[in-house]
Amino acid sequence: MDWNHYRFRSLWALPAPAPTVYRSLERIEDYPRWWPQVRQVTRLGDTGGVVRIRSLLPYDLTTTLRERRRDPAAGVLEVAIDGDMEGWARWTVAPRGSGALVRYDQEVDVGKPLLRRLAVPGRPLFRANHRLMMRAGRRGLAAHLQAV
Repeated sequence: MDWNHYRFRSLWALPAPAPTVYRSLERIEDYPRWWPQVRQVTRLGDTGGVVRIRSLLPYDLTTTLRERRRDPAAGVLEVAIDGDMEGWARWTVAPRGSGALVRYDQEVDVGKPLLRRLAVPGRPLFRANHRLMMRAGRRGLAAHLQAV
């Protein structure tokens, strides 16, 4: 088992139509407005950005995101991830009643030296940290969508 390899999946039921949710997720530069753990986003053209993340645990992760797929008809946004983590992430947005169901998939290898050294004892904490971050993201996006 590679202790520095992670796969994550989250499902978010949101109270807004799928196209509205998709448009919000496209705008990574707005993530810090509604997602507390996304501390900073610096846009790199129309198809990428540098993102600084910090959740409950006392470390920052800095990653560069580069668009791999943008398909509004299928509700898919996918990026390649480089930096403190390497891999990919994908949002898939689908209609669900009058709202939307959002699925987040991520597969990454951690490269940040401190996290690699703490891989075995820290793994349960890192996974819990990710769950907390995703929970806050869902709540933040739901509130943002209600305000729009």
